[in-house]
Amino acid sequence: MISRLGACEVLPVVVFWGSDLGTMPSRATPEIPTPCVCLIRHTLNFMSLRCGPGTVPSTEFTVFVMFRRVLSFPPWSHIFWVNRSLPLWGLQVSVALISLFETILLGYLSYKGNIWEQILRIPFILEIINAVPFIISIFWPSLRNLFVPVFLNCWLAKHALENMINDLHRAIQRTQSAMFNQVLILISTLLCLIFTCICGIQHLERIGKKLNLFDSLYFCIVTFSTVGFGDVTPETWSSKLFVVAMICVALVVLPIQFEQLAYLWMERQKSGGNYSRHRAQTEKHVVLCVSSLKIDLLMDFLNEFYAHPRLQDYYVVILCPTEMDVQVRRVLQIPMWSQRVIYLQGSALKDQDLLRAKMDDAEACFILSSRCEVDRTSSDHQTILRAWAVKDFAPNCPLYVQILKPENKFHIKFADHVVCEEEFKYAMLALNCICPATSTLITLLVHTSRGQEGQQSPEQWQKMYGRCSGNEVYHIVLEESTFFAEYEGKSFTYASFHAHKKFGVCLIGVRREDNKNILLNPGPRYIMNATDICFYINITKEENSAFKNQDQQKKSNVSRSFYHGPSRLPVHSIIASMGTVAIDLQDTSCRSTSGPTLSLPTEGSKEIRRPSIAPVLEVADTSSIQTCDLLSDQSEDETTPDEEISSNLEYAKGYPPYSPYIGSSPTFCHLLHEKVPFCCLRLDKSCQHNYYEDAKAYGFKNKLIIVAAETAGNGLYNFIVPLRAYYRPKKELNPIVLLLDNPPDMHFLDAICWFPMVYYMVGSIDNLDDLLRCGVTFAANMVVVDKESTMSAEEDYMADAKTIVNVQTLFRLFSSLSIITELTHPANMRFMQFRAKDCYSLALSKLEKKEREKGSNLAFMFRLPFAAGRVFSISMLDTLLYQSFVKDYMISITRLLLGLDTTPGSGFLCSMKITEDDLWIRTYARLYQKLCSSTGDVPIGIYRTESQKLTTSESQISISVEEWEDTKDSKEQSHHRSNHRNSTSSDQSDHPLLRRKSMQWARRLSRKGPKHSGKTAEKITQQRLNLYRRSERQELAELVKNRMKHLGLSTVGYDTLFLSSVGTKNEYLSDIFNDNEMNDHQSTLSYILINPSPDTRLELNDVVYLIRPDPLAYLPNSEPSRKNSICNAMGQDSREETQL
Repeated sequence: MISRLGACEVLPVVVFWGSDLGTMPSRATPEIPTPCVCLIRHTLNFMSLRCGPGTVPSTEFTVFVMFRRVLSFPPWSHIFWVNRSLPLWGLQVSVALISLFETILLGYLSYKGNIWEQILRIPFILEIINAVPFIISIFWPSLRNLFVPVFLNCWLAKHALENMINDLHRAIQRTQSAMFNQVLILISTLLCLIFTCICGIQHLERIGKKLNLFDSLYFCIVTFSTVGFGDVTPETWSSKLFVVAMICVALVVLPIQFEQLAYLWMERQKSGGNYSRHRAQTEKHVVLCVSSLKIDLLMDFLNEFYAHPRLQDYYVVILCPTEMDVQVRRVLQIPMWSQRVIYLQGSALKDQDLLRAKMDDAEACFILSSRCEVDRTSSDHQTILRAWAVKDFAPNCPLYVQILKPENKFHIKFADHVVCEEEFKYAMLALNCICPATSTLITLLVHTSRGQEGQQSPEQWQKMYGRCSGNEVYHIVLEESTFFAEYEGKSFTYASFHAHKKFGVCLIGVRREDNKNILLNPGPRYIMNATDICFYINITKEENSAFKNQDQQKKSNVSRSFYHGPSRLPVHSIIASMGTVAIDLQDTSCRSTSGPTLSLPTEGSKEIRRPSIAPVLEVADTSSIQTCDLLSDQSEDETTPDEEISSNLEYAKGYPPYSPYIGSSPTFCHLLHEKVPFCCLRLDKSCQHNYYEDAKAYGFKNKLIIVAAETAGNGLYNFIVPLRAYYRPKKELNPIVLLLDNPPDMHFLDAICWFPMVYYMVGSIDNLDDLLRCGVTFAANMVVVDKESTMSAEEDYMADAKTIVNVQTLFRLFSSLSIITELTHPANMRFMQFRAKDCYSLALSKLEKKEREKGSNLAFMFRLPFAAGRVFSISMLDTLLYQSFVKDYMISITRLLLGLDTTPGSGFLCSMKITEDDLWIRTYARLYQKLCSSTGDVPIGIYRTESQKLTTSESQISISVEEWEDTKDSKEQSHHRSNHRNSTSSDQSDHPLLRRKSMQWARRLSRKGPKHSGKTAEKITQQRLNLYRRSERQELAELVKNRMKHLGLSTVGYDTLFLSSVGTKNEYLSDIFNDNEMNDHQSTLSYILINPSPDTRLELNDVVYLIRPDPLAYLPNSEPSRKNSICNAMGQDSREETQL
């Protein structure tokens, strides 16, 4: 019997015979220990116990068994049997019948010859386990309370949910759902595991603690999260075994799901996922399509795009076929951009990717070409296909396309805005030769800036340059403008002058309401209408300006009609702060309507009256307008009749008869009456028509313009056209020499053979002989174009290495040559004219870093080569396309300024130099009035050149020399110094004088030798040797002269050039003492002042940028080809003058 009670600890047993407990002797009563739980009395029939049922019992006995705990037979019936009500049973049977029937039917329909494949499927097995017992209970009622693990149906529900989601995506044609499906599978798997564990633990613990569902949930969460507090634990071995099994299942299933999810997440991060349709319909976004995204291009786009206040809420979706690189990924993780920039990996040629970017809801699409490709034509072809694909998918989406080659431009004429890189590049480089630093002027105009750059600098020129760089082009309707509303019915020049005088804004162009053409400076005959759209240059647009009326103080003892010196000049304060400009309105009430004259102070006892400036008329007087005829020349009045006849026979004016590509704008140019034979276009080869083999032999009157390029592409045609435009004076036309690495094509020669004085030569700037043959010693400007073959490099920014070194060599060989260089990367411009010990350049480098840290878009603007217009990168013009999203007129205005487009009645960009005869004008405001009243020109800026301060080492050398020179022959030395100060830097007598003084200083140092220590004496001896040794510049000059003699070229011109390039005394001494480093173009610095304030003082050699009216617009209708008309000089006044 004891063995049947189970495995339990049994205390000693005492058996007593008798019928009841009362006959038990007292001495035999056992002592029940404290740990005993109970005393069990059991009276059994001894015979029935041994012999089984049906036997007559003979003796009865009582057994006392004492146990430590009550462990009788486990109630397994609680696990296998449950109390199930009849309605619940009926519901479960119904669901089981339907589910089993569906499973069998689907298995039959999907049967493909292998029955075991259907039977051994996990969903089928679960269906059999959960459905068959209920169906059996229909025929066997005693099994209705049998426990069935119905909670396992959650796995069947998970399987059904997956099938339903797949069918739903198939029905709605949704293909980008892998991430959603995987997340759904993971979540459903995790829920099923937890639900199964909860139900299993709760059921198995019915024979133990009887946990409720909440405790089971708590236990599962704590267990699966590996925390394991231990406050709730399973008691029975069956529940423990179940928990172990569930943990094993979770360790197998969940990592697989997480791995798939992580893989899809990484792929999603690479591809970028999708742009939300809801966001696309509720928020505004633009799409940027590129072949490969570089960090420089991305930052230029983002900085320029988000520089406009109204674009702050826009999203930028980048669609790129390549994977995002590390630098771009790092930038896009910055909070400033991560919330507004979305990167999608995909192709614009796929509708699925365009749908992901929601191109049909985009505000604009920017398509950029990859300029760093070796095959630029192939890059253009890809851009064209992208533009076609976007136009086909989203016809209403505005397109902003960048193209590289001009011959591919006509394929995308349907685009809203197109920027052809080579067109702009060559036209800008050409204007740099006649209007210095045009590239810098255009770059500053198309960049968004608030004029805060350089304001913390101690240099005055940096403050002025940085403040004026904030000027941009804006537009406003005349009747809505405070600047221009009062000039309705007045002439354009009158409105431009008085608006600048009163508000400091520069009116440069207009557009009629019913006309799409913009007119730059249409001239004094143009009358302003109320509906005209005015284009002006200012530090900020008028809508962001605050106006304050400020009365000018008047002195009662001085008449208003007299001039009171510079202190009485109007000062226009333009203060930019948070996008708002405060403009002091000058009180113009002091001017009477009759226009009294203002007398000028006399100089000493002289009673000579200074030149006067005529007033700008409200309406132009046709008799006073100085016009230029179509077939006349501005310099023909200086020629003799014979020269004029020969000039007219040689040149004609008209449209070029042949264009190298489709889509070029026709431009009126100086042309030859007959095209030049191709053999005569070769500069260095003689032919049957001429016997010249070098530039010197041609005897050109004007200096050359040399263009060094790799190939003669069609874009090079746009370099020639602006230099041969009809409004350029014939006497000022410079010969153009194309120095090409590869021979040009025949169709290119067909295009250039009609232009006068255009030649080509096959050679390279690496070869000194080629440079000398093409006339580099007689050149005014040399343009070095970036080579296509070197635009791509394995290391970033190394694409310009060869160009930079070659240009540096040119600077050292020909120090007086003006070299204009194009670079691939703007960051490399710091290497132009590089000198390791130039303290001034190092200070500018620190300034650039500070401006970049402040977030400036023009941090590179203070580099001296860029400020002077000697270096340019086409990537600087990328902002022109971005800015067109807000200012749709910027591309048109830029093309008009560069001469790429010619609109009838629109002016052109030119320049004038301030000479000593012009200094009487004194201020920029008076110059503005002078130009508007005489020729109708509108000035827009100043190119100023100043003397650069010497570095510390150079200054010390100069001071030391002067001190030693004063110790001996003071009178003679003083006489020489005075002569030197009165002479120019190009005086040929300065060079031997400086050389002799340097030698005298070295001899004096040698006489003082015993007074110094050994190291000092050695240093002085070395300096003395350096003085007697030829400087590096002299050695290079000898090298060039020897090569010229070897080639049979005359060295007369180069001798003069070398002596003029020696420069001042400090420059010469710097060649000797500054480790033989050059000072090419280092003694001066140049910069641009865009739309300076009216009280800006004019200085000698200032170059003023002008927008001159179209000469053809002034031709009388009755005389369309009047040959005798001549442009009068600007200084002649034809009306009543006002003395200033």
